[in-house]
Amino acid sequence: MSLKSVLSAAALSVSLLAPGVALADTWTVDPAKSQLAFEVVQAGSPLTGVFETWTAEIEFDPEAPETAEISAEITTLSAATGNQQFDGTLPGRGWFNVNEFPVATFTTTEVSPAGDGAYVANGTLTIRDISLPIALAFTLDIEGDTATAKGEAKVNRTDYKLGAEVNGDTVGEVVTVTLDLTATR
Repeated sequence: MSLKSVLSAAALSVSLLAPGVALADTWTVDPAKSQLAFEVVQAGSPLTGVFETWTAEIEFDPEAPETAEISAEITTLSAATGNQQFDGTLPGRGWFNVNEFPVATFTTTEVSPAGDGAYVANGTLTIRDISLPIALAFTLDIEGDTATAKGEAKVNRTDYKLGAEVNGDTVGEVVTVTLDLTATR
């Protein structure tokens, strides 16, 4: 082994042991135990739904949340409310326009602790061709190699031109997105 190889290995070892350096764990979402849901007021009553198809890539260490890298991809065609009329409308041009924009994405820019197992994931949510900042507040519980996270974010649908022709009295402008996630490392 050359001196250069030994020095490189030593430098890597020291950097891994250095204080303040944390390696985030890779977490794999269990889709059978996870849900991405939404709720909006429609004609004065809550309308709930889920995104049936989505994936997430999660690199997270609760001891060093600033090192987190989280991204999600949501198949917009998978939005389902259980109401045939709404489920037929959501994929259309006035809403998700799934033919042109088949996925929505979320990517973190920063994750910060909020105390007592709570965090805020600031990031960018892209729906259609519009990318805007968003904050996802979530709690995290880790038992061994299993993590459960529950989170919520508010999205103004008109900011993303979702149902732009529909007034706020018919369908509320604020959509609450909830996350109930189970993942393993």
